[in-house]
Amino acid sequence: MRVLLLVLLLTGCSGSNTDPVSTLKLETPRPFGYLIGDEIPFKVMIETDVGVTLQAASIPATGQVNRWLNLNQVQLQQRELHGRWHYELELRYQVFYAPLEVKLLTIPNFTLQLLQNGKEISQIVPAWAFNISPLRELSIRKTANGEYKRPDALPLLLSTTTPWTGVVIALCVAVVSGFYLAALYGLLPRIFKRHVFRRASQQLAKLSKADMDQALSCVHHAFNTLNQRPLFHTQVHDFYRRHPNYKQMHEQVDWFFNYSNRYFFSNGMIAVALDVDKLKQLCEQAQKIERGSQ
Repeated sequence: MRVLLLVLLLTGCSGSNTDPVSTLKLETPRPFGYLIGDEIPFKVMIETDVGVTLQAASIPATGQVNRWLNLNQVQLQQRELHGRWHYELELRYQVFYAPLEVKLLTIPNFTLQLLQNGKEISQIVPAWAFNISPLRELSIRKTANGEYKRPDALPLLLSTTTPWTGVVIALCVAVVSGFYLAALYGLLPRIFKRHVFRRASQQLAKLSKADMDQALSCVHHAFNTLNQRPLFHTQVHDFYRRHPNYKQMHEQVDWFFNYSNRYFFSNGMIAVALDVDKLKQLCEQAQKIERGSQ
């Protein structure tokens, strides 16, 4: 009975041993359509118990594998997930075989070493077969001019529509900006500018103190034209808000409106030459603001 129990116990213990590598998976590209010089990515994914570690010395080293195959790149990533180790080994092979016809080649297998409780365990990564094609057909065709050759495809011409569109848009923006700046600085021809005070100055130059009614009406007309409606003394602050450049001559404007009110609505007021000179100075100052020099 004791012997039987001992046998059962040993049997149960041996059954508890599990394979340290629970998953071995390969991710490979298509197994056909390769030419000489092509690179082939090759990924090996291994899942092990936490106590099992992959030995870095067993990972293939870069360099020549055989006479027609090179290993150009090796990358290893590992992470712990749900109580297990996940290893991802990424390899990049390059083929230098020049076949005369479609041929089946094989990337050879290799062995990875794992360590579990001080004991080394070997895990074989299986070989992988693929087809490689020749660069040219075995039977060389010939034409009347000799060996048959197929020219390379001509490169696609770059479209010039987009750059020219950008140039046209940039030129239009530059022209509009130039006209706007020229208008601000008074550099455009007369037809593009509002010379209301220039015309008023020209009319005042022909008038004297005897023509004070006409002189005042001329200046009023200039302000009304600029304001786009009749401008009264009580509306001057609103005028300055819409035409802030004229606020610098508010003293002259106030004098003008006060003088006009006294002249037209007070009895016995006599105009003098000095009053005409003040009107001319007011128009000259407004003319400078009008053309942007002040």
